[in-house]
Amino acid sequence: MKTNKFMTDFANLVNAGFPYIYIPSYEEERITNTIKNVISNKDLIKSERKLYVWTQTDGLVSDETKIRDTSNPINAIESVAKATEDAIYIFKDFHIYFGGDRNSRPDYSVIRKLRDIIPSLKSSRKTIVFISSKLAIPCDMEKEISILDFDLPNAEEIQSLLEELISGLNPENVHLTNDDKISLSRSALGLTMQEAENAFCRAIVKLKGLDINAVSIIHEEKNQVVKKTGVLEFVKSDLNIDDIGGLENLKKWLIRRNDSWSERAQAYNLPAPKGVLITGVPGCGKSLTAKAMSAIWGLPLLKLDMGKIFGGIVGSSEENMRKAIATAEAVSPSILWVDEIEKGFSGLKSGGDSGTSARVFGTFLTWMQEKTDPVFVIATANDISSLPPELLRKGRFDEIFFVDLPTTREREKIFKVHINKRIKSSSVQHEITADDAVCKELAELSAGYVGAEIEQIVISAMYEAFYANRGLRKEDIIKAIKETVPLSSTQREQILELRAWAKERAVLATAVDDREKESPSDNDENGSFINAQGGRIVDFDL
Repeated sequence: MKTNKFMTDFANLVNAGFPYIYIPSYEEERITNTIKNVISNKDLIKSERKLYVWTQTDGLVSDETKIRDTSNPINAIESVAKATEDAIYIFKDFHIYFGGDRNSRPDYSVIRKLRDIIPSLKSSRKTIVFISSKLAIPCDMEKEISILDFDLPNAEEIQSLLEELISGLNPENVHLTNDDKISLSRSALGLTMQEAENAFCRAIVKLKGLDINAVSIIHEEKNQVVKKTGVLEFVKSDLNIDDIGGLENLKKWLIRRNDSWSERAQAYNLPAPKGVLITGVPGCGKSLTAKAMSAIWGLPLLKLDMGKIFGGIVGSSEENMRKAIATAEAVSPSILWVDEIEKGFSGLKSGGDSGTSARVFGTFLTWMQEKTDPVFVIATANDISSLPPELLRKGRFDEIFFVDLPTTREREKIFKVHINKRIKSSSVQHEITADDAVCKELAELSAGYVGAEIEQIVISAMYEAFYANRGLRKEDIIKAIKETVPLSSTQREQILELRAWAKERAVLATAVDDREKESPSDNDENGSFINAQGGRIVDFDL
């Protein structure tokens, strides 16, 4: 077996006499086999060592023997202390004795016993390895336990598994080129070996063989991984870039970074983009952009629910954040959408939660700065002033965009999108077309309205037509416009504050060509307010 970083790091810890190694992973069998390979490699481990595996059901077991009466953890630890042979002992699911299970508390007699035998382990060639599905280390043993990460299988390992499965199939039922095999293997990145095998087997049963269509089945398996976290939601979106009316500057920026995680981008020595923060007036398309990105880039979109991160059990919030990050990395390349991020990190200064928010924020911040996996973070915020300054400095996000009230040209595009979406049915004869003249007239009548309000205006007009049992008319939309009080009227002061903040700190999401230069309408002050735009003018023209 080819030596990898884990094998080298593990061997170094063992040779250095570290008493305890903790490996948080679900892949017990794969880790056990890897440790066996390390032991058998004399270039890694100089002295010969035997391998024992402990479980609560079987006790301590090696390939040749089973040590009696060691199912009890105390007895098993005593047996390790008394042993005279050089050995590595794998203890599975020991987190339950460390208080890592929701229904259990730390077993202090077990922890005390582990501390008692440390001199015995250090004076001999014996190492205890904990393999558990979750990381749980008691405070009393933090200085003695070394954590070692075990990476998920790489594309080469998954392709070996795929080739093994293919060898057992009828060749007539396998329709894969070498490139297809590589694509299938890469699509399964982020799955454990068992999950990848399950996905391939499921595809074989469904397709009665294997072909490139198995990719969609593998993606479904990845969706299962996301759902099991409890803090992430897989968002399936059929939106495309044309469904976003306006925001051309932001869209150009995103298009330029499409495929930036590919081998072609690596040839340019380009790092994968870190992420983007989109702030601005509520209802102007921030969330819509996040959903459309998944289709634009062809990547899975994961929504992080900050409300689920902050669980009720002490320590669970930090664990939830780590789990969310690990999952996003596992299914990478992916997009992690943090909606209304200010709601999760706005209370840092108060300290009313005993520092939980600060610790969770610190975990997220460090990951944002140092992540190497291609996980693009798109964060949206309505109240940017409540966010801590550490999150906004360069290096966390590639760019901060400000979404202001849509311009006249943008409102034309928004009306065109929503009218066309609602008059699709051929069974209803609508009395309106979304041509340039109609959309321009409606846009001029709706100065100060945001995209979400325009969508509801079109829906309200459709209800009017539905009630009258006829097609949609332009007059229905004009009536709905007049009956709607826009956000720009009810939240004028907040919008002005947002603009003042964004003037030098954020890039305007609206393209230069869409910035209208129109004279103020009825009221000079109100017209100037509506036609103004916050944010720095930067043109990302292609």
